[in-house]
Amino acid sequence: MDLDMNGGNKGVFQRLGGSNRPTPAPKDSNQKVCFHWRSGRCNRYPCPFLHSELPGPGPFAGSSTNKRVADESGFAGPSHRRGPGFSGRANSIGRFGGNRTVTKTEKLCKFWVDGNCPYGDKCRYLHCWSKGDSFSLLTQLDGHQKVVTGIALPSGSDKLYTASKDETVRIWDCASGQCTGVLNLGGEVGCMISEGPWLLVGMPNLVKAWNIQNNADLSLSGPVGQVYSLAVGTDLLFAGTQVWSLDNLQCIQTLTEHTSVVMSLICWDQFLLSCSLDNTVKIWAATEGGNLEVTYTHKEEYGVLALCGVHDAEAKPVLLCSCNDNSLHLYDLPSFTERGKILAKQEIRSVQIGPGGIFFTGDGSGQVKVWKWCTEPTAIQS
Repeated sequence: MDLDMNGGNKGVFQRLGGSNRPTPAPKDSNQKVCFHWRSGRCNRYPCPFLHSELPGPGPFAGSSTNKRVADESGFAGPSHRRGPGFSGRANSIGRFGGNRTVTKTEKLCKFWVDGNCPYGDKCRYLHCWSKGDSFSLLTQLDGHQKVVTGIALPSGSDKLYTASKDETVRIWDCASGQCTGVLNLGGEVGCMISEGPWLLVGMPNLVKAWNIQNNADLSLSGPVGQVYSLAVGTDLLFAGTQVWSLDNLQCIQTLTEHTSVVMSLICWDQFLLSCSLDNTVKIWAATEGGNLEVTYTHKEEYGVLALCGVHDAEAKPVLLCSCNDNSLHLYDLPSFTERGKILAKQEIRSVQIGPGGIFFTGDGSGQVKVWKWCTEPTAIQS
């Protein structure tokens, strides 16, 4: 029976993937197999490519038309030829086998994240949440509905606290990994840290402080707008781009070197480290007069969202630096040599160090991941 391609049967025909017979290849197709047909979703009729596998390698290495299709698919492999049935060297990385090694890129495979990458270990994009063998993923904590903006493990506590823009703080039992409580704050949480028994939470126009030992509850006013970063050093509490003295809670200096939003602050030894959406990490040190000045600026390709400092198994300082390309870089200090990378579905907005070589990351999807340093970490392979 003939089908009327101009009538109502066209949609049915296309949903069925075209004719049951292999589609004849137009002369300009060079007998290439349709990438979308192979993925089970071709809706073109007539399709300029074959809807059947080739019996073997063809006489042509590829065409500009197929290069465009491969590029648009997001799976452009070596020489832009990826699928089985593509002729020439591409067969060495297709399902027909071969010994050719696939060179992985630095990007996470979005199809693997969704659970449906058709290329398996032949895909040139990463099918893992990290690169480097200095650390490994232990588990994942689910519960937050929006980006995780703070992770804290107060001193002496057996509970982990996580905060989110979903206006909640979740309390997790460290032994079981189960959520034991949820605090509804009634406002977005921009950041959260702990200092001794104090839990410090940055919110719109204020900093909330809870003492988990005696349940004391304080509100520190002064900030204008959402507080995105907090840090404690010596007797000072730093919030955003202002510095308050913990003695009298008065602003003593305003730091203005960044040219965009300051996203994270940490105090480490005698230094203050800050990062910003201006794509930089700045290292500050105190002058003889007591003021803070920038002594070094590290530049990233993307805006920097969060910082965390840790010493590895060999007591070497390592800076964890999250960028808004959904990655977190691990740098040896003071050289800023990269030794590993963590990838996520969305941007990693919070990083926290725990006991026993454990550290935590929280991303924009609401996921909290638990990582552990290896006993003998090694540098990332180039």
